[in-house]
Amino acid sequence: MKRTFLIILLAVFSVSLTMAEKKEGKIKFKVTTHDFGYIKQEKGNVSYDFEFENVGNGPLVIVSTKGACGCTIPDFSRKPVMPGEKGKVTITYLPLAPGAFNKTMVVKTDNKAVTLRVIGSVIPRKRTRR
Repeated sequence: MKRTFLIILLAVFSVSLTMAEKKEGKIKFKVTTHDFGYIKQEKGNVSYDFEFENVGNGPLVIVSTKGACGCTIPDFSRKPVMPGEKGKVTITYLPLAPGAFNKTMVVKTDNKAVTLRVIGSVIPRKRTRR
């Protein structure tokens, strides 16, 4: 009886140890906010590369991104980022309306969500007189 209990206990311990060593990626961005400052509307779109590193012990996959509006366009690789490797999420802002802006983009990985932010102010186009 004691022997059976000891074997069962050992089996449960082995399974617990195996599960504790689950390999998963962990995303760490250098910065999560970028200030474009003042941008001229007539110059068009502006972009920034948010650099990150996989500080986990397994592959990291960016599953999706979701912006606050259609004026922020994300670009990223769907290819897994291995432990210790770096990657980037590029956010392009379309200066459609003059004035200050503060836009967010949620980046979802296979185990975490991170919010990135771009801020700045759009200087309106110069109007021409007729």
